[in-house]
Amino acid sequence: MSPQTYGNITGMPLQEFVLEGFQGGLQTQALLFALFLALYLAAVLGNLTMIVVITLDARLHSPMYFFLKNLSFLDLCYSSVIYPKALANVLSSSKVISFAGCATQLFFFSLLATSEAFLLAVMAYDRFLAICSPLHYPITMCPSACARLVLGCYGGGCLNAILQTSFTFSLPFCSSNHIDHFFCDVPPLLLLACADTAINELVLFGICGLIIVGTTLGVLISYAYITVTILRMRSGAGRHKLFSTCGSHMTAVSLFYGTVFVMYAQPGAVESMEQGKVVSVFYTLVIPVLNPLIYSLQNKEVKEALGRVGQKSITS
Repeated sequence: MSPQTYGNITGMPLQEFVLEGFQGGLQTQALLFALFLALYLAAVLGNLTMIVVITLDARLHSPMYFFLKNLSFLDLCYSSVIYPKALANVLSSSKVISFAGCATQLFFFSLLATSEAFLLAVMAYDRFLAICSPLHYPITMCPSACARLVLGCYGGGCLNAILQTSFTFSLPFCSSNHIDHFFCDVPPLLLLACADTAINELVLFGICGLIIVGTTLGVLISYAYITVTILRMRSGAGRHKLFSTCGSHMTAVSLFYGTVFVMYAQPGAVESMEQGKVVSVFYTLVIPVLNPLIYSLQNKEVKEALGRVGQKSITS
């Protein structure tokens, strides 16, 4: 993508944007830096721990944990696409990001966030097959099938990223190069365009709405069948174990889909960019911190695997 021009205002090529971030004085910026740094380090540590534990412990080499490892990878990557630059900008007076850097950040953020939306639906489908069709589950969810499902998630994410990035950066930016956000995202970029953005808004809300509504319906249908199957079980211990495992996933799904829906699939739900920034912090940083906690604290197998890996590292 080549740099855009300022239209009829200066005719000079637009080489960079300025990420304004959050408003506030020096004390506020220092507090934000400390908060973002603590949360980002927690997200990196938590998701890396999940990836390492699932990789090293042979007892977790099953489809459910294969998908969980990919979820941790996505959380780790898409928070890393945003927050190193955001943290540097908090300490910087210029807060500049190049045109190419902004397009790259938007592309990878869209790719990873969309892939996660698809992956959460795949994880619900995996639980549906494991609980409602246990005899066919080992054949249906063989390693090659799991790999194809994950590749499909990334493929869908890549397609959406290409569409969102190409549509957004095909616009001429002329009113200003100051982005009222802490990372490059479609809604604040559209505010800078000096052309009609109706088609871009239609693409954003249409595609994101279709993805979110479609994957949410897939999750709800899967868990409707799962709930019916669990309630028919005679074993109280079995019901408790399954509800605990599925409850972790439903918690993660509700947090992610809920915040993303408010931001991208419901025009006018966010009244100001300041509110949008707070919502963005939640799904780009808070959720990547919470997901490892949700899946480890409510999962006995993960907690036991953490203990085994910890013991091996101490004795080695």
